[in-house]
Amino acid sequence: MSIRPFRSALYIPGSKDRALEKARGLPVDAILFDLEDAVAPDEKANARATLAAALADGGYGSRYRIVRINALDTDWGRDDAAAVAAMDCDAVLLPKVNGPADVDALAALVPDKPIWAMMESPLGVLNAAAIAAHPRIEGFVLGTNDLAKDLNTRKAPRREPLLFALQACLMAAKAHGVIAIDGVYNAFKDDDGLIEECEQGRDMGFDGKSLIHPAQVEITNRAFAPTEAEIDLANRQIAAFEEAEAQGLGVAVVDGRIVENLHIVTARATLAKAAAIAELETQ
Repeated sequence: MSIRPFRSALYIPGSKDRALEKARGLPVDAILFDLEDAVAPDEKANARATLAAALADGGYGSRYRIVRINALDTDWGRDDAAAVAAMDCDAVLLPKVNGPADVDALAALVPDKPIWAMMESPLGVLNAAAIAAHPRIEGFVLGTNDLAKDLNTRKAPRREPLLFALQACLMAAKAHGVIAIDGVYNAFKDDDGLIEECEQGRDMGFDGKSLIHPAQVEITNRAFAPTEAEIDLANRQIAAFEEAEAQGLGVAVVDGRIVENLHIVTARATLAKAAAIAELETQ
């Protein structure tokens, strides 16, 4: 799995010149350029042209550029796919993916770009493993608002009604080396709530979180980055294990806990992610 950071993935309307310009200076790891929900029906065609021009102008630096199109069964999806195939972007995001056949349909229209799947329907969740196994799939973005709607859930502490869906998609992603981005937090002025949901997503194993407002970026980047304590522990685990190996031992002890090779794999991944974030932030 790539160690490229995907801590924050901010939705930006593809039809708004001002938002497209502002995104060039935001400290996000990825931008989700949106041609779907954020664009009114009578603006769809203009949005394609506006976004294509913005991407051609460049200036987005190392930010990973993902374009979310409309579903292929809508009036705009196939025209979006044709436009994105020629855009200067890194990947295309397909909404409402229910199974591998939906990915096949987009792959035929966009042959040369990685495909990301919006996991936002009950059927998509049930087929998560098959979707993640598709050779063109690079990432999942959880569409928790649509999931909650389809499941007819009520808001509950720590997203309890959605935990099966979150974990099913995450398990499928991890099994197939697919990036997994958690869903949005709607209350963009509620920092405490955002912190709690970011920590939950990070604890579960998500690579990052999708965002609806620039004010959410700093909290999210911090939550999905290794902490100083985690970096320090990783360094000490590696040093202790290497010393133990030099003595012919298979395990070490750090802070009263056994350290085996599997812990060293995690420690090295932590340091690699920290280094990748540091490099990204200097670009």
